[in-house]
Amino acid sequence: MTKPAPIDLRSDTVTRPDDSMYAAMSAAQVGDDVLDHDPTMRALEDEVARLLGTAAALWVPTGTQGNLIALALHLRRGDRFLAPRGAHVLTHELGSAAWLAGGMPDPLEWSAGPGRPTPDVIRASADGGARYDALRTTLLCLENTHNEAGGAVVPPHEHAQLAAAARDGGLAVHLDGARLWNASVALGVPPAALTVGVDSAQVCLSKGLGAPVGSVLAGDRDFIAEARRMRKALGGGVRQGGVLAAAGLIALKRIDQLAEDHAHAARLATGLAGLGFDVTTPQTNIVLAAVPDVRLSLARMRALGVLAVPMAGKIRFVTHRDVTEADVDEALRRIGEDQGGQR
Repeated sequence: MTKPAPIDLRSDTVTRPDDSMYAAMSAAQVGDDVLDHDPTMRALEDEVARLLGTAAALWVPTGTQGNLIALALHLRRGDRFLAPRGAHVLTHELGSAAWLAGGMPDPLEWSAGPGRPTPDVIRASADGGARYDALRTTLLCLENTHNEAGGAVVPPHEHAQLAAAARDGGLAVHLDGARLWNASVALGVPPAALTVGVDSAQVCLSKGLGAPVGSVLAGDRDFIAEARRMRKALGGGVRQGGVLAAAGLIALKRIDQLAEDHAHAARLATGLAGLGFDVTTPQTNIVLAAVPDVRLSLARMRALGVLAVPMAGKIRFVTHRDVTEADVDEALRRIGEDQGGQR
């Protein structure tokens, strides 16, 4: 019996460049980015800075490196930083915030809703008048959308309130916006509306938008100048980076298409709920399903050719540009038939 073709819902990073992206990469004008600043790389960085409302930006190979560079520049060794519980910088970056940036992470509970604390919690945690031997808190890290909260979005007014609370406490603000494009589309606001009050922001080009690699770190010109040095120290400098930047420029033209991924996630969530799964209504392209045994459920789905991953004690499904509405329906059909056979 032929095994069914897999439907890959593990992440929006599994997408592959299409012909138009390959063509742009092949035709890219390039130069040595470490020596002379590759012209296509410069164009990409300028465009991301414009979209985010910042003065400058820097391409980095991964979002994890972008976050690490930001934390390393914002923190002094031993400084405490705040982040919502389950934030990517706390749970999915190999502890590099502490290991390499030297920060002491302190998670904040989701007191204002999925993936975000209240401004009062931030003010109370800033501890500006602490004793000399206490931890010195200097940074707030926000995440929009919040991955472990199921792609939850932080609306502009709430983001601004959180950033203002951090300022009141003397904290700098870094935004992990790996999926900020999704938040922008879901909320119907420009990306820059979601970066108000931040000192730095990281956005991803290979999540959902189809680029094969790359994120961009944004901030003011002095910050980005130091970030370029830190990127080099971490081995992230590239030579003819325009080949990769060209893919990023094509990706930025596809931001509005993320709405299709959101619609597919809603369809998937509705279908899973109809099959008896405990799911929350997705705001973007991530669906979390609570099951009695995550490992067993993932193994059964893998046998059906439906690929997903564990996340926060649940199963995570992520829709993306390489998954069609028909694929969603087929995944639901396979899961439903398997459940019927177990009854």
